[in-house]
Amino acid sequence: MKILHTSDWHIGRQFHNVSLLADQKYVLDQIVDIAREQAVDVVVIAGDIYDRSVPPAAAVALLDEVLHRLCSELAIPVILIAGNHDSHQRLGFGARQLGTAGLFIVGFSGAEISPVLLSDEHGDVAFYGIPYVEPATVRDQWGVDVQSHDAVMAFLSAQIQQHNQKLGAPRSVVISHCFLDGGEESESERPLSVGGAERVSANHFSAFDYTALGHLHRAQYKGAQHIRYSGSILKYSFSETQHTKSVTLVDMDANGHCNIETIKLKPLHDMRVIEGELESILDNAKSDPNADDFLLVRLTDSHAILNIMSKLRDLYPNVLHLERPGLLAATDRLVAGQDHLKKSEVAMFADFFQQVTGEAVSAAQQQILAGIVDQIRQSEDGS
Repeated sequence: MKILHTSDWHIGRQFHNVSLLADQKYVLDQIVDIAREQAVDVVVIAGDIYDRSVPPAAAVALLDEVLHRLCSELAIPVILIAGNHDSHQRLGFGARQLGTAGLFIVGFSGAEISPVLLSDEHGDVAFYGIPYVEPATVRDQWGVDVQSHDAVMAFLSAQIQQHNQKLGAPRSVVISHCFLDGGEESESERPLSVGGAERVSANHFSAFDYTALGHLHRAQYKGAQHIRYSGSILKYSFSETQHTKSVTLVDMDANGHCNIETIKLKPLHDMRVIEGELESILDNAKSDPNADDFLLVRLTDSHAILNIMSKLRDLYPNVLHLERPGLLAATDRLVAGQDHLKKSEVAMFADFFQQVTGEAVSAAQQQILAGIVDQIRQSEDGS
């Protein structure tokens, strides 16, 4: 059975107040093409379908279009679970009816185990969804004393194993949205809890033939190669500039052994960090073939520059963030004691300038500053 594992679509996300909907449509079109070209038997989306629990109408329309192409036009079943960004209730609306059309939506429906059974020439494969769920919800629905996400996962995975045995132990796939202990995180992931209490052990998934995970945005595996994150479909923070975004193609044989392949996704706009002096950056921009990328520009110039963003965006239209480390203090902290407050304006500025730049004010600079201070005083006296 061929399984296309994806996760963390985050449809409707904005990045530095820029809508990513066109970028998301661009890569989702690629995912539909991959599903068709690879003749997959099922597409799995391991949570965070939307970026927020009440998605904008355009995001809902895009998801509807993609699911229609997969389920109706290509007749490929889709199994998706709710992530921590999704609303279980809203995402799961109409789930019982949609299952007959090949769209299987798994929210958290209480104390019951209900896998999606799909068949190939070797028999059944049971797909068990474990959407993101808080320990308090499991305590309430199942009546068990679980206080952490790890305890929740230990309990639910045990329940799934028991259920799978009752079915006759068919090949099994678990789909979960969680944070595996030791996983590599990014800045764009919303924390599941405070203080590391959200982390769960990969050992809970060792009994299953494949575990399709969502939440962490970098493609990776933990514990074993068949326990893995597909990663997000796009870079969603500048901390992900070195990521290669992809989907995971899993070819499961009759014994549940999985041949795993990653297929790269090409973004509409890549995300990069450019560092250097403004003049050098602008010179390089003239021959940059990817000038439309989303950029964080980190200027090393230590002097004042007017209209920086305007100059940058003339050549790099998608500069989204600007940093100026050259203007940060050269010392660990600035000092402003009582002795400093007794000094003249020129002397105080000279101290500040040296702490920020690590250099002393020159005689010419002191003369200019003294003239500015005199002008201010004369203006104040005149008023």
